[in-house]
Amino acid sequence: MKNSIFRHVFSSMIIMFSCFCAGGTVATAQDARELLGRVDRLYRSNSSYSKIEMEVITENWERTMQMEVWTSGMEKTLIKLLAPRKDKGIKTLKLETKMWNYFPKINKILKVPPSMMMSSWMGSDFTNDDLVRENTLADDHQARIIDHPEAPESYYEIELIPHKETVTVWGKIIITIRRDDLMPVSQIYFDERGVKKREMEFRGFRQVEDRRIPGVMEMRTLGKNSRTVIRYLSLEFDPDLPDDLFSFSQLRRRN
Repeated sequence: MKNSIFRHVFSSMIIMFSCFCAGGTVATAQDARELLGRVDRLYRSNSSYSKIEMEVITENWERTMQMEVWTSGMEKTLIKLLAPRKDKGIKTLKLETKMWNYFPKINKILKVPPSMMMSSWMGSDFTNDDLVRENTLADDHQARIIDHPEAPESYYEIELIPHKETVTVWGKIIITIRRDDLMPVSQIYFDERGVKKREMEFRGFRQVEDRRIPGVMEMRTLGKNSRTVIRYLSLEFDPDLPDDLFSFSQLRRRN
């Protein structure tokens, strides 16, 4: 499962879930990897297209954006802002682990440098790094399933500890899933000292084609009093996309 803003929206930007075999207690590392693998496949498709609303709320200001998002596999993503008017036409192109932004007012494409990867994307609670991370959580972490401390009969918790070779700012990630229907509840990010830093909440579950998914995701940056809410306005899996869609010529195209 890619550490991205949503698996579909930013190829992950956000992190989605799939079905897990019901019944029994899940305990082993292999079981955890199997669950993560199924989780990873919910939003994975050959290609996808969506319209999304993103609401950013801070102590001092609020902002709502609408955008179109195209993805191809796990490597390519194109995001085009539709609103507000002053930002209309701004685009982000992701190719594997590299990312570029296009600003129509100055007609320039700017590559996002490594030093800016942990910076906010469009003022949201998601980072540039969330957009470009390629590996799945199962590949990057040691996973184990533990009982939920408050309601073990109602939830599974998956604890993810990064491997030594994994490049990440997070010391641990905790994913919570409902036992009855195996839908995601939250994803919590801790720093290397074990301090909780970010929390993603999933809600608004609905059926899209043959998949049940959360239609709303909210990322909160703890200690900063800011949050970003993502709402799917429409979503299509495996559409036919033009061959040149994920290109610099498309990034510059004013349409």
